[in-house]
Amino acid sequence: MAMGRPREFDTDTALDRAMEVFWQKGYEGASLAELTKAMGINPPSLYAAFGNKEALFRKAFDKYAAEKEAFFDELYRQPTARAVAEFYLRGAVTYLTDPKRPKGCLAINNTMACGDSADRIRQELLAKRAIGEARMRERLERAKREGDLPETADAAALTRYLSTVLQGMAVQALGGATREDLTQVAELAMKAWPST
Repeated sequence: MAMGRPREFDTDTALDRAMEVFWQKGYEGASLAELTKAMGINPPSLYAAFGNKEALFRKAFDKYAAEKEAFFDELYRQPTARAVAEFYLRGAVTYLTDPKRPKGCLAINNTMACGDSADRIRQELLAKRAIGEARMRERLERAKREGDLPETADAAALTRYLSTVLQGMAVQALGGATREDLTQVAELAMKAWPST
């Protein structure tokens, strides 16, 4: 059996470039022409290395999620529920306003504006978000059991609160909000956090 030609591009770099296109344009808005141009490859190379556009998006999103794993590992090691919430929101501010990244959040940008052709991608992203929210809820339920949150605190509602604030900050960042703007939002959000 004849061996194919070796790849003449760095798949990791190409995946980073595809991620940026999906981040800026969304899954539906990213054309194959834009993707291949940004990645510096031709369509046959894209298909050979990554599969179709949907498979490319999944691989780009998996890389994005893997880059955030260290943040979430550290997040859940915070000693108190308040520290978890502050770390989460401050981390979001830093991430959402990183000048080396496109504006907003890849996951949120791609769940907000999806038509029927991207519904499968949207549903997958929403399912991944639900997994993250379940992990946050578990951490807050533990804090409640340990007396770190008041007995009256609702871990599910607090999780929705944090998620909603983060999603709002992502939309604001996409619209041009500065780090200072989002820091103010995070600080105001923490004023509503329950005290023990």
